[in-house]
Amino acid sequence: MKKINLLISTFFGNGYISFIPGTLTSLSTLVILYIFFEILNYNNLNYILILYSIIFFYSFYAVMDSETEFEKKDPRQIVIDEVLGQAMPVILIVYLSSKNLINIPVEIYYIISFFLFRFFDIVKPFPVSYFDKHHKNFFGIIMDDIMAGLYTMLVIYIISLKF
Repeated sequence: MKKINLLISTFFGNGYISFIPGTLTSLSTLVILYIFFEILNYNNLNYILILYSIIFFYSFYAVMDSETEFEKKDPRQIVIDEVLGQAMPVILIVYLSSKNLINIPVEIYYIISFFLFRFFDIVKPFPVSYFDKHHKNFFGIIMDDIMAGLYTMLVIYIISLKF
């Protein structure tokens, strides 16, 4: 079971990429979700939210089980948090698109969501910084990216109102 949790926590080995694993995982998440949602049209929001919820809750267990394999408290190899955080604004984009609430090409929203998520994940405005600093465990590892994802969702939503 530990090997499965390690595989999930590192997003199938993405976390072992030596150069910017978090950024590359966010980018690969974006590409995978774009293919599923925009090209293959797997965009049933009920199924998406159910699958996201399962992955979200299981990730806490997977990260808790895996983090002892690494030396640092917030190991860079654990990148499932980037997947979860980056997926949040993409799910919002799918929703906005399904309601015809976007007036610029959907690809622009995907690109904006990537840069915004990385910005909030790196700069860590409050409460992102709170979880990063005060919860040096599986909970903090995941929740700081969830907060960055929420900030990204907020900005994406505001952008959708403006265009």
